[in-house]
Amino acid sequence: MKTGDVVYLPRWRPGGSRAGAHRGRDAGGLGTFRDQVPFLRLPDARRIDIRATLRDPFEGTYVRRFETRTAIEVWALVDLSASMRFEGEASRAELVADLCMGLADSATRIGDAFGLIGCDDRIREDVVLPATRQRGLATERAAGLTEVDFRGGSARGLVDAATRLAGRPKLIFVISDFRWPEPLIEEVFSGLALHDVVPVLLADRAEDENLPSFGLMEFDDLEGGGRRMVFMRPSLRRRWHARERARLDTLRHIASAYGRPPFRLEGRFDAEALSRHLMTT
Repeated sequence: MKTGDVVYLPRWRPGGSRAGAHRGRDAGGLGTFRDQVPFLRLPDARRIDIRATLRDPFEGTYVRRFETRTAIEVWALVDLSASMRFEGEASRAELVADLCMGLADSATRIGDAFGLIGCDDRIREDVVLPATRQRGLATERAAGLTEVDFRGGSARGLVDAATRLAGRPKLIFVISDFRWPEPLIEEVFSGLALHDVVPVLLADRAEDENLPSFGLMEFDDLEGGGRRMVFMRPSLRRRWHARERARLDTLRHIASAYGRPPFRLEGRFDAEALSRHLMTT
């Protein structure tokens, strides 16, 4: 399934020698023109700038310096806890798969690598893809997320995933409904603080906006709490909405302190909407 291209720019200038699509922090003899420097700073006779050399009253020799274009790694960290099994207006598993296929296809198309780590209470090694530039492999593994068993009681394994990704900065998408305790949100994002982090919030109007003002409702706690019958009434509905607003405000505050504000994924995956979010935050 073609999901559309996701356009993104990392918040940092990557280093490294692998050629790619992003403006790197290093300078060299190839790439986009940057400036002129004395020959002794970049002793490359092939890049001598004749005009700049002739204009120098001190008879110095100048060479053209260019910005390198560098590749990065794009990672998807996916919450596989049981709450992600929720199906309302859309299947969360299908939304996650569509998003990851879009990221995998878009990254590998421009020479970046795509990697995937799925976590519940621990890292799920059966849902791990080391960063690869092979488009077919990356999109195949992303599409396979629809077949994954979302069964864990928590997303605690994302803390270990953050440790596993330590090192050179990466563009990391954290994909979840973020129904986590506040300390876990803080711990995951602080562990990813050196990276460019994009939280993707899986949401559904059936969880919140479509609640009736009156009536009996049966709730199913997907993470082991069983079923409960609740009599919905206006006061309870107001408290429910207030708690949801507080939860989302907490997520937005923590995420923005360590990276970018959350992108809300609801109904269907829209590559253009995600691209706008990435280019403006």
